Amino acid sequence: MKWLKPVVSTLLLCAAFGSQAAPDLSKVTLVLGDQARNLRSLIEAADVMKDAPYHYRWANFQGAAPLFEAQRAGAVDTSYAGDLPVLMAASGGVPLKIIATNVGDAGSNGLIVPADSPIHSVKDLAGKQVVVSSARGSISQHLLYEALEEAKVPRDTVPVRFVLPTDASAAFNSGQITAWATFDPYLGIAEKHGARLLRDGKGLTTALSFVTATQSSLDDPAKRAAIADFTHRLAKAREWALAHPQQYNEVYAQLTRLQPADAQQITARISHGVRGVTPDDVAKVQKVSDLFSELNILPNKVDVQAITDNSVFQTQ
Repeated sequence: MKWLKPVVSTLLLCAAFGSQAAPDLSKVTLVLGDQARNLRSLIEAADVMKDAPYHYRWANFQGAAPLFEAQRAGAVDTSYAGDLPVLMAASGGVPLKIIATNVGDAGSNGLIVPADSPIHSVKDLAGKQVVVSSARGSISQHLLYEALEEAKVPRDTVPVRFVLPTDASAAFNSGQITAWATFDPYLGIAEKHGARLLRDGKGLTTALSFVTATQSSLDDPAKRAAIADFTHRLAKAREWALAHPQQYNEVYAQLTRLQPADAQQITARISHGVRGVTPDDVAKVQKVSDLFSELNILPNKVDVQAITDNSVFQTQ
């Protein structure tokens, strides 16, 4: 019953703040950080924000690196990115907390070459330069290193260059890139144009992404309540998208200016749902953190549990 929604939201806010009065969210404006319009397309397709008791606007970025620079500056209240970019940001001093887990699909991250490339396996990458998007400490760098280890190719035999995905996409299409480690939607678009997949992340990476919130936003009771509400709406939107793949694909295609047929592969592997952060999530990501600390890619060690706040996203 739709009339129950405002009542339920009020009860949840009261429960969250105990005997204290629930904060007034009508004056709150959230700035929601997004990458390649992934979250916006989902939220708009599922139409889960129509009765939100606060204002919001989107801030879109082409990759995690510029998104987290915005979070460092306090220009966004929330962000959404893969495990390693979150670790990279936290290691570099971005004041954030992990508040929810997106269970991704490891097929959305891939290592590709042009259709006519003489490279046919990861083993063939020895001595070849690989472009990684979007920056040092990205999920694509993690995939590349795990793929090289699996193929028993020494990392120091494969030069790496970091290029933001829109620039890399143009260079790849013009034949200037030998091999490219990237992620959807850039991966899916390249595959639709004939790129060959050498290896995706299946069995190699965690495929976990995280919703994070800026610490100063969480310290504000009203913004904290709004962020908690938004995260639950995001989880409901993921549930809707899984149940209505065609409708979700149509909205995603419209926002990203892709043909629906081209977007279908991307939306099919975008997520398996949003939920609270589990101890297993923390343990898996801690292993990633320890590895990239050993590789001297993370500037400082990260205690994943210490940057996780399980109290924001709780079961309703």
